[in-house]
Amino acid sequence: MHRTHLPLRTWFLAAHLVATHSNGISALQLQAKLGIGSYKAAWLLLHKLRRAMVDPERDPLEGIVEVDESSIAYRTKDDPVGGGQGRSAEGKILIAAAVETIPGGKAGRIWLTTIKDYSAATLQRFVADNTVVGATVMTDGFSAYPGMRDRNHLPRVVGAKAAHSLLPWVHRVFANLKRLALGVYHGFRRKHIQAYLDEFVFRWNRRRHYRSAFHTLMRIGLMIKPTSYNALIMR
Repeated sequence: MHRTHLPLRTWFLAAHLVATHSNGISALQLQAKLGIGSYKAAWLLLHKLRRAMVDPERDPLEGIVEVDESSIAYRTKDDPVGGGQGRSAEGKILIAAAVETIPGGKAGRIWLTTIKDYSAATLQRFVADNTVVGATVMTDGFSAYPGMRDRNHLPRVVGAKAAHSLLPWVHRVFANLKRLALGVYHGFRRKHIQAYLDEFVFRWNRRRHYRSAFHTLMRIGLMIKPTSYNALIMR
């Protein structure tokens, strides 16, 4: 809210809409709901709120954690969503996901981040950064995962079985993310992909606690440094 020209009431209403919207909200939708005349102002407001969706004090995932990697096609300014086939990185953003499982076959917290490649160094660093020492990490049979330090590795070789039957939650996360990308945002832009991932994680981790989501968004927003429109678009 640093040097904002919008009324404080607009900021609080925007935070409420963004925190409690179940499927994510675009800048165009937010502009309409708030009655803001400028799309640029709505976009900046939304992205400033997205910056407050990563809790710097978050705890790493623990227990049994499903881990997998995937890719999502991105769009350029003038082109529709594209992308190569299979593991090709052409026109795609590579993503790693981790999902904490809890008793009863349910999913707990998740984490998503962009990665530069599918190498063992990259994927094992993702696991080390986002799970506690001693966690049990369930993966498919991809060769990048064996050898993880201080984690119990439980590979599930896909074989003739469908991958989603062995790692159900991480595949559901990827499916929901890709559906959101096409349905709400009409494709992600590469420059801001991590902000969209952070928003998705924020919503998932608080999907049953809307009041907590709003309070958390306000708390983190007060902790982060202010930023400008130019700083955001230059990322």
